[in-house]
Amino acid sequence: MAVQFKQAALDNGLVVIGEVDSQAHTAAIGFFINTGGRDEDPAVMGVSHFLEHMMFKGTETRTAADVDRQFDEIGADHNAYTSGEVTAFWAHALPEHLPRAQEILADILRPALRQKDFDDEKGVILEEIAMYEDQPFWVLYERTMEAYYRTHPLSHRVLGTPKTIERLTAAQMQEYFTRRYSGDNTTVALAGRLDFDVMVQRLSRHCGQWQTTQPRRRYPALQCVDDEFTIRSAKVNRHYAIMAAPAPPIQDERRYPAAMLAQILGDAEGSRLYWALIETGLAEEARVGYDGRDRVGEYMLYYVCSPDDAHRVEQVACEQIDGLVDSLTEDDLARVRSKIATGATLQGELPAGRMQRLGRLWTYTGRYLSLEDELQRINAVTLDDLRSVYQAFPFRPRVIGRLAPQ
Repeated sequence: MAVQFKQAALDNGLVVIGEVDSQAHTAAIGFFINTGGRDEDPAVMGVSHFLEHMMFKGTETRTAADVDRQFDEIGADHNAYTSGEVTAFWAHALPEHLPRAQEILADILRPALRQKDFDDEKGVILEEIAMYEDQPFWVLYERTMEAYYRTHPLSHRVLGTPKTIERLTAAQMQEYFTRRYSGDNTTVALAGRLDFDVMVQRLSRHCGQWQTTQPRRRYPALQCVDDEFTIRSAKVNRHYAIMAAPAPPIQDERRYPAAMLAQILGDAEGSRLYWALIETGLAEEARVGYDGRDRVGEYMLYYVCSPDDAHRVEQVACEQIDGLVDSLTEDDLARVRSKIATGATLQGELPAGRMQRLGRLWTYTGRYLSLEDELQRINAVTLDDLRSVYQAFPFRPRVIGRLAPQ
């Protein structure tokens, strides 16, 4: 029997979606909360990520040790993440253990938020921020996103800053949790060998009492402008640079040709930047990525090189961007089409991958798109589609951030 898509909704607005596969050997579940760094007030920047940590510190019925031990008892692979727009908690296990995994996840998503746990974890968050401040890419990435998004809330740092975390109170976290972690702001994605109706009944029992708060997300206009900056640091001896420019949002069908353009320009092997910068020895790294977000998006070009070659590398990178559309060939399209389709298929071979794809797409679009339909859309992209998306999003305006030795 083929994979079957099913959906349901609880009275409080919580949505349950699933891809049921009777031939799968495992099953997966994920809770996707439609909240992240962009939904925070600047004064509490970092609260979403901090709150993700607090979910594993215990509930009214489980200690933190209980949570770890009970996941271990069922052999579940589990984790969580926070981005600028989504916070997700998931588990992947044998089918007979999926109900237990669901119960644990539902419970930890109603954390105790004890003051002592909050105080202890605050130190962990500050250490994590300090750790990332020693990573050149991360330092430059955060500064570039601030310059690119400017007053838009996607300029917020997901980890927050030392100042916002130090000043954050448990009461502020509780208020944010109550407002954003509601039934009508949550999607539960299921995939693999499972009884969908039984899982909906269980979710109704464990999550049906979650409040309905009708949370909203702001969508201010993104005002992109050409800009550049340079950070000087005694901590680095290489030259790092990031270029950011507008790209289609995730809800836009042009996300497929946009992702292909990014790979043609800056894939790890065989791309324009690979041949122009890596193969020639001008740069050690040179990549381009496409990131579709909620109603906005960006291209990001990143490279690392010797400070002596910095000017030349930037010049070559800009030349490759400006000459991209005129150099496109059917061979380029066939290569990246196959690579993207292969990546999507490999991700979909395991229920965990299907669950992640299902939950993320539904959270952003509110629609179901099967893997087969997505592969058809990938394979239907033409050279004219690539040219069209380049004309609409020509890698300009462009923000260029540089991190260089003092």
